[in-house]
Amino acid sequence: MNKNKILIELLVPSIEKTYDLYVPVNKKVGTVKRLIEDALAELSNKNYVPKKDTNFYSFETGNIYDVNQTIIDTDLENGSKIILI
Repeated sequence: MNKNKILIELLVPSIEKTYDLYVPVNKKVGTVKRLIEDALAELSNKNYVPKKDTNFYSFETGNIYDVNQTIIDTDLENGSKIILI
């Protein structure tokens, strides 16, 4: 198994979609969020519009993930569910 990435489930309520994504563990949460938001905008034919005030939230706890924290330093692991709001 590749230790550089984890598989997460991303829920995006604004477009009523869920995605399974591999994310690199050595990148900051904010970097990953920006890349995912850019991809969502393109894949959804602009139905999803990236915003500066969105955050990743833990599905289990509701806690916000710090955009300055590296993925590996969070509680995210294979199979984690996060919400983009």
